[in-house]
Amino acid sequence: MMKRIFFILLLLCFQGLTAQKSEIEWISFEELDDSLNIENKPVLVYFYTDWCVYCKKMDRNAFKNPEVVSKVNQDFYAVKMNAETLDSIEFEGQTFINEQAKTKRNGIHQIPLILASRDNKKVSFPTLLVLDKKFRIRKRSFEYMTSERMKELIKG
Repeated sequence: MMKRIFFILLLLCFQGLTAQKSEIEWISFEELDDSLNIENKPVLVYFYTDWCVYCKKMDRNAFKNPEVVSKVNQDFYAVKMNAETLDSIEFEGQTFINEQAKTKRNGIHQIPLILASRDNKKVSFPTLLVLDKKFRIRKRSFEYMTSERMKELIKG
């Protein structure tokens, strides 16, 4: 009886180790700052808003696709940020805030304004950025991404 219980526990532990994660392991910019000091990897940054219908659709579809989840979790640090957050964020020794929130109802935080701005265009959502190991922007998307298009974006 004891052997059977031990075997079942061992099997359950093994399944837990081999089971593929079904969710992207999102981190914050503060966690990214710490992680980059430990291991330098490319970064996938996802800026969204609570009112963005396409963001919600991507959360339900592209970001649940097993191939996307596996690739992102294996090869990237994945940062997900509500672009309208009122939180102060410490990153690389600087504090970033949502300055626009003082005068606008849906103000955009400084970080997406810095990283997701384009010449002569307003910041739009969803926004996805692929940064290399030196934190340089390699790819950008300012639209809804299907699972197939997301796979192309994160392809090496």
